[in-house]
Amino acid sequence: MKIGFIGLGIMGRPMALNLKNAGHDLIVPDRSSLTEELRGVAKVVPTPKAVAADSEVLILMLPDTQDVETVLFSENGAADGLKKGTLVIDMSSIGPLETKGYAKRINDQGCDYLDAPVSGGEVGAKQATLTIMVGGPDAAFARAKPLFELMGKNITHVGAEPGAGQICKVANQIIVALNIQAVSEALVFASKAGADPAKVRQAITGGFASSRVLELHGERMLNGKFDPGFKIRLHQKDLNLALSSAKTLNLSLPNTAIAQQMLASCIAHGGGELDHSALILAIEGLAAHSIRK
Repeated sequence: MKIGFIGLGIMGRPMALNLKNAGHDLIVPDRSSLTEELRGVAKVVPTPKAVAADSEVLILMLPDTQDVETVLFSENGAADGLKKGTLVIDMSSIGPLETKGYAKRINDQGCDYLDAPVSGGEVGAKQATLTIMVGGPDAAFARAKPLFELMGKNITHVGAEPGAGQICKVANQIIVALNIQAVSEALVFASKAGADPAKVRQAITGGFASSRVLELHGERMLNGKFDPGFKIRLHQKDLNLALSSAKTLNLSLPNTAIAQQMLASCIAHGGGELDHSALILAIEGLAAHSIRK
């Protein structure tokens, strides 16, 4: 199958390579950041329009809502190159309301549209173990599922309405952010109270408080290794989506708002490109105490 892929960053690059390694043809737009590895295995064309024109399926994996709109609908955007029957899959994490609008515009061109945001970070992208949350028509989901299975393991068709996948991803990001904040607070508390935070983490990993965040990000926090698997600025963007959607729904999300402010503090101190586990730096700053001696 001829697959166009736009958005070849930390997660998009390994996702695209997993599709290529499974035997699909890959079409990508030319960018200065395009790696030699991708140049060697993909057809490189000048614009998103050219990518779409040569694709049976077009996948987007972009940072934010505005990026998706620009790639799809700006001059030489992908929408201008779509052929009737092309399947567009947006795997970015963007606003649910905007997603509904984009889906309608693409549907009006005779094409199918799925929103299919992912969770699992760089590790999940490389290992093809991503969680994929999909919104859109049943037939389009059935068509896309074999591709999703090359990129992820936990694949759920959340609903037939456009935006259902994005709603699920926002919920996911709320839980992950609050879990990161909880682990950060617990380790800072333990350390400042005089216990070895590594031993505390080891002890509670075997109990009811255990989680993937405690297991993976807890280790990052202890080691101070914050190379990005998922960047703070992107997680803050996702919490902004949660809070703006909550405002529209007349819904209060108090702990989400606090986590968003902790991420904002990290960004204000130059940490926006760090892994989201570096939220602990904001908690350490409030305590005037580091868990890393």
